[in-house]
Amino acid sequence: MNEETVVTGEAKTESEHSGERPPEGDGSAASKPRPRRRRGGSGRSGSRPKPDGGQASQEQSKQKTDEAPAAEAAGDAQAPAAEGEGSATTPRPGRRRGRRGGRGRNRKPASATGGGASEEKATEAPAGADAPKKPAAAAATETATSGEGGEKPASTSSARRRRRRRSSGGGTAAKEAPAAEEAAKKSPPAKRSTAKRSTAKPAKKAAAEEDTSGPTRTRRVRTPGQRRRREPTLIPARTRDKTMLITEHGERDQIAVLEGPTLIEHYITRVGAHSMVGNIYLGRVQNVLPGMEAAFIDVGRGRNAVLYAGEVNWDEDVEGARRIEQALKPGQSVLVQVTKDPLGGKGARLTGEVSLPGRFLVMVPNSQVFGISRRLSDDERRRLRALARKLKPEGHGLIVRTAADGASEEDFAHDIERLVRTWEEIEKKTKKAKPPKVLYEEPELTVRVVRDLFNDEEFTEIVTDSVPVFDSVRTYLQDVASDLVHLVHLHDGKLSLFEEYHLVEQIHKALERKVWLPSGGYIVIDKTEAMTVIDVNTGRHVGKTNLEETVAKTNVEAAEEVARQLRLRDIGGMIIIDFIDMVFEQNKQKVINTLKEALAKDKTRSQVFDISPLGLLEVTRKRVSAGLLESFSETCPTCEGRGILITHDIH
Repeated sequence: MNEETVVTGEAKTESEHSGERPPEGDGSAASKPRPRRRRGGSGRSGSRPKPDGGQASQEQSKQKTDEAPAAEAAGDAQAPAAEGEGSATTPRPGRRRGRRGGRGRNRKPASATGGGASEEKATEAPAGADAPKKPAAAAATETATSGEGGEKPASTSSARRRRRRRSSGGGTAAKEAPAAEEAAKKSPPAKRSTAKRSTAKPAKKAAAEEDTSGPTRTRRVRTPGQRRRREPTLIPARTRDKTMLITEHGERDQIAVLEGPTLIEHYITRVGAHSMVGNIYLGRVQNVLPGMEAAFIDVGRGRNAVLYAGEVNWDEDVEGARRIEQALKPGQSVLVQVTKDPLGGKGARLTGEVSLPGRFLVMVPNSQVFGISRRLSDDERRRLRALARKLKPEGHGLIVRTAADGASEEDFAHDIERLVRTWEEIEKKTKKAKPPKVLYEEPELTVRVVRDLFNDEEFTEIVTDSVPVFDSVRTYLQDVASDLVHLVHLHDGKLSLFEEYHLVEQIHKALERKVWLPSGGYIVIDKTEAMTVIDVNTGRHVGKTNLEETVAKTNVEAAEEVARQLRLRDIGGMIIIDFIDMVFEQNKQKVINTLKEALAKDKTRSQVFDISPLGLLEVTRKRVSAGLLESFSETCPTCEGRGILITHDIH
């Protein structure tokens, strides 16, 4: 692209935007139109040409052009001067202003007469100031228009320029048009100036396109030195007001825990039915399903148990993605422990991390795990942590239980000694046994509940009406806590043990669907396949002041009763509580705090969420057993548990 091309392009642009033809003049300043001025930045309007000779004007324009920085010339996409620049008839490119979507407009049309007077002088920039630069869009438009002569857009533009110059009477310019076109053909093709787009993807999009083909149910790997943040645990006040009652009636053994006269926990088992939870087996891998990230293990108890990838005891030398098919193969022997009994159509749940529970401690063999119950006070946690670190067996991990509150160093040493001895016996059986084989069984329900719950800081006594139970409990306590043996008593009254303590009617109420509250309101408990739903109603409670107070009082009473019913009925899984709508946020928070404080007394782990805009509160509670209702009921053979009968006279 040569200088003439630039000048003619500017003349064309000015004519198109002004709507007028370039006037024919005699080279004087008066005969030329005054340049249009636009609102905006500096350096937009060109200087008027001086009436003196063309050679002086040409030399001055050349001097100013040469003094412009090279970077500015490249940014403005100015073409180098063509050969024969010293000629008086060769036009000089003026400085051009960039605008949106086109070329600069501050250019005066060239006149055919007057030689040097017909040339347009470049716009003079203020001294010491940088010359204005064209935007990238204007530069790109110019370079694209003034490409090689072989391109269609360039040839079309040149023809238009020639016709316009002829119509304006510019004879000299018409003669120079072929030379300008020939110079444009010889000039190298201009490259389009385009901004380089970033290839980096947003963080959210990149996260969404992450590879999800790897395992997703493996155990979370924690970074060394970092601790998981948890909500502060409420520590309930420990009062010595509980009583444990144990009875044998028919085919059932029942254990009840009373807080004063109120029944708060109930355990039941059939004679001959033993729970598998806590048992350790040498199992055989039957099948490995990578798509389910699980393996089915034969433990010799009928239906195969399931071991998920997150419960596999991985070796330290496993590198990369930990997939369950890398650790387990069909026919392989594996040491597992039951964490959940079979429920419904599901088999028992297994884990590869074996642990042995004691009275005060839980030992994790071949592990470096160390933990302490969060239900203990800070001072007691510090004391017990020092004791546990001092007595920790080499090569094994320890977890301090809540029952260790107030335990002495001698109690810890005795507990650790017994657990280490038990593990050594399991290791000996493992070397000799052939899968499937049971290596360790938890004691029966009675001994297990006494081991986990009974202590002299919360319980006043254990009362039973069965001589065999009386002997077994005393024998166990004599071995692990001899100072508690005197708290075990045998019931010999005229009434049965549960009738003596008014438990029969409380159990009947716990089996009903509707539970009444002290104020006259009530809650309704319904169990579905996916969750347990609890509805709260005001019932007969009408209040005295206003509706908000009545509703808040009913909801607070319902929160306390719901926590008790969850413990008593042993309801696990997801629980949705539909509280009555409240207006004030402080009342909502009061209900949430009441429920959290009541559930803090529960030994089973639970989690309480906030109240949703619809007034629903979500609670999760670990599922331990089938529940109280399932223990005293059977599915209706007629409706199959649906509660309705479908009529057949549908037409």
